[in-house]
Amino acid sequence: MRISFDLDEVLFVSPKEYETEPPLRFPQNRLFPERLRKGTVQLIHDLQAEGFEVWVYTSSFRADVYIKTLFRHYGVKFDGIINGARHKREIQGNNPKPLPQKMPHQYHISLHIDDEDSVHANGKLYGFRTLKVYEPDDQWAEKVMAEAKRIRELEESAANRRKQ
Repeated sequence: MRISFDLDEVLFVSPKEYETEPPLRFPQNRLFPERLRKGTVQLIHDLQAEGFEVWVYTSSFRADVYIKTLFRHYGVKFDGIINGARHKREIQGNNPKPLPQKMPHQYHISLHIDDEDSVHANGKLYGFRTLKVYEPDDQWAEKVMAEAKRIRELEESAANRRKQ
């Protein structure tokens, strides 16, 4: 099962408003000024240890290599990355009708973690699952893990019913 995370205001947060992971050391902290929400590193490792694929799905146009390198400094390796450029190329394409900024189900993502109300509304409209994470919350990682396990159980039950 795949889980994706938005970056801005979900994994990347302001240290003025949120508890964060320790900053990278010089000179990496100059190259990668973003700060990770406290618990991000452990949560991603825990999800992967539970057998989940963990992806980034961001509407930002940060390059894949930038995202991969930043997280590698924290010991995190994502299973996939979708940025604004990839989404525009693979999902929007030449479609004249504007599509939502994120469509996780098109990448077989079972649960997307985001802070934007519009993404959650589009989840209901287009049929993909979301979990809203947007404010300081000491229990955010536990909530993500619990929802991931709940969705996995739902999907396994549905798969078992189809087999019968």
